[in-house]
Amino acid sequence: MSINKQSLQPIINFIWTVADDVLINKFLENQYQDVILPMTVLRRLDLALESTKTKVLKTYDEFKSKINNISGLLTSELHGSGLAFYNTSRFTMKKLLADPKNIDTNFLDYLNGFSENVQDIITKFKFRNQLKTFEDTGITFSLIEKFCNPRVELSPDKISPMAMGYMFEDLIRRFNEKTNAAVGRHFTPREIIELMTHLVYLPVKDKIQKGTFLVYDPCAGSGAMLTQSKFFATNPEGEIKSKATFHLYGQENTGEMYATCKSDMLLKGEDPDKIKFGSTLSEYGFEADLKFNFMLTNPPYGTSWKQDIDNLNVGTEKKISIVDKRFNLKIKNFKGELEENCLTSRSNDGQLMFMLHMLSKMKDPKDGGSRIASVQNGSALFTGDAGSGESGIRQYILENDLLECIIQLPNDIFYNTGIATYVWIITNVKDEHRKGKVQLINASTEEFYKSMRKPLGEKRLELLPEHIVKIQELYFAFKENKYSKIFENTDFGFYQITVHQPERDEKGKIVLDAKGNPKSDSELKDFEKVPMKESIKDYFKREVLPFAHDAWYDDKKMKVGYEISFTKYFYKHEPLRDLADIEEDIMLLEKETDGLLNEIVA
Repeated sequence: MSINKQSLQPIINFIWTVADDVLINKFLENQYQDVILPMTVLRRLDLALESTKTKVLKTYDEFKSKINNISGLLTSELHGSGLAFYNTSRFTMKKLLADPKNIDTNFLDYLNGFSENVQDIITKFKFRNQLKTFEDTGITFSLIEKFCNPRVELSPDKISPMAMGYMFEDLIRRFNEKTNAAVGRHFTPREIIELMTHLVYLPVKDKIQKGTFLVYDPCAGSGAMLTQSKFFATNPEGEIKSKATFHLYGQENTGEMYATCKSDMLLKGEDPDKIKFGSTLSEYGFEADLKFNFMLTNPPYGTSWKQDIDNLNVGTEKKISIVDKRFNLKIKNFKGELEENCLTSRSNDGQLMFMLHMLSKMKDPKDGGSRIASVQNGSALFTGDAGSGESGIRQYILENDLLECIIQLPNDIFYNTGIATYVWIITNVKDEHRKGKVQLINASTEEFYKSMRKPLGEKRLELLPEHIVKIQELYFAFKENKYSKIFENTDFGFYQITVHQPERDEKGKIVLDAKGNPKSDSELKDFEKVPMKESIKDYFKREVLPFAHDAWYDDKKMKVGYEISFTKYFYKHEPLRDLADIEEDIMLLEKETDGLLNEIVA
């Protein structure tokens, strides 16, 4: 599944020159991608249709007045393009160049000739909005000529969908860096996708050799997760070699990425109608009862989902009340009783909401169950106090024994962030030896990455195939070592108790309330997290009373919390340097500065 990225750079660089050669002084810098990205897609579609153009036009002319809907004929192998789309215009991009005087009128005719599914792509790119500027500034000919240059070889026969996805992402990353925009929330490095697909499919490879399977990405971006995962499962030269049928489903709420994804699905021979536009959380595009065998995603983290809350909320501004069943789940209270809760994360970070959404789309275990791989940042592990929505989501996942493994990735592995990221593996069909347990793998150390010769945005490190194999081996071994830890689900749970101390008057006497009980001093109130597997009374006696002998807690007002701390479990103590070594370094520095330090201090 590797891509020769170096071979793609000349094409990417040439496309990039369109901005300086054609668009400069005609469009603002932040508008360049509104022209270059759709033109790249259109040229790719144009090349895919080139060999069947004559056949399509012949069929169109013969049957357009005889049959109301001739889409079936125009996409057929025998009479049409043999693809899921077509173009009935007399023009191709190259033919447009033959009539420079009428190129603007002809270009519109060319665009209008595309089938309905491509019209959707053009609309989501908002490409027609640019046509008047093309005509007013006289750049239409130069722009099309650029994309018809042999150096821009975008044919699907020459550039695979996987490679094309990389090219799009590299271009968008460059655009965003140039304009200081938020970079690449859609983009997952290919080696991370490879790791995710391995951990999703390999554990069940014997069960997916035949049949039909549904694969889903609720944050589809350019569609790379979907197409690459299918390729891994079905590649005849790969590890699985499945002959099963895999249907790809996805949803994306950014117009340009939706258009990019849908165009690649068209070229790949996938069903473009299985890619939906809109917000997954508040505008889910598929039937409510549709379930998926496999789900892979890299949801936006640290990104507001307030608009979704506004669309879903039926309560007051102070309290979110969402009736959607995806987000109302039963978790245990401190008494061990199941209670239904509306589980929502804070409005400025919706990543765990996508996790809940995917949990609702899992197939029943009796139907084969589901496996999920999702990238999350550190806040999904520990943000949110006991009783919060985030903690409740982790609680639901762990209480229902859905979390199989979490892998910490190296920092600086993504294009847009240098922070710690984690791959969660979720399933409702755990192997027997994994039931009731969670494996944590620390793959953040130098044994699991290589420094890149040239950084790409924030991405300075990469996983090589041998690093992915190392992580796989740790996963399948399911043993404790310096990189792998095994825990029981309840190891991550705790009870949050409120510790009270009595209020005292000026003479130091305890102040009593109306019932004769000590009055709690609000300034001394504190909270303790008691591990779920430990007796609260024993903990309180050991950890609190020796330091506050008259403290107490209310055992009727406790909260349940869940958090996962990689730092605690994989903490490596770094001893302080010896004083003599520090002194020696200072003396060496003094010699190097030729007595300057001594003069300053004197």
